[in-house]
This record gives sequence, C-alpha cells and structure tokens, in this order.
Amino acid sequence: MEERENIVTLVDEETNEEKDFEIIMTLELEGKEYTILLPLEEEEEEEAYVFEIKYEGEDEEEFVLLAIEDDEEFEKVVEAYESLIHQEDDEE
Repeated sequence: MEERENIVTLVDEETNEEKDFEIIMTLELEGKEYTILLPLEEEEEEEAYVFEIKYEGEDEEEFVLLAIEDDEEFEKVVEAYESLIHQEDDEE
C-alpha cells in the first residue's frame, strides 16, 4: 500500500464507512488548534471540513478531531483560514 503524507481516515459514525481526507492546513486560534480537511475521493468538488484538534496524552501523538458545534467559533476559524489563503495568494 502506498503511504501518503497529510492523509487521515475518518469513520462515519452513522454508516461506519471509512473516508480519506487530505489535511489542507492546521492553524491555531484563540488557544485552540484546528485542521482543514478535503475529501480525497469526491467526484464533485466539495467544501472543506473544519475540525478542532484535541490532543490526548502527554506526548501529543494521539488526538481526536471534534466537530465545531458553535457557529461563531466555526465562522472565526473559516475567516482565519480564508485570510491565510489570501495572504499566500498575494505572496505568489
């Protein structure tokens, strides 16, 4: 099997289906860390998914991804992500 960097596999809790995502970016905002994921195997272009990263244990090698339930928090993360993307575009 080919090893790919920046790829995570998530399991849908309802269907128990596994789905691969590419980690587009991680960012820190207001003391929390977030990740932006894009599905790998979508035929149509789909929007990115945003999760909070919650580390477990002391070594920070194990983590869980948490859905962001608060609309205001979600919007802040999306705005920070879009701002970083625009900065990268301007630098190119």
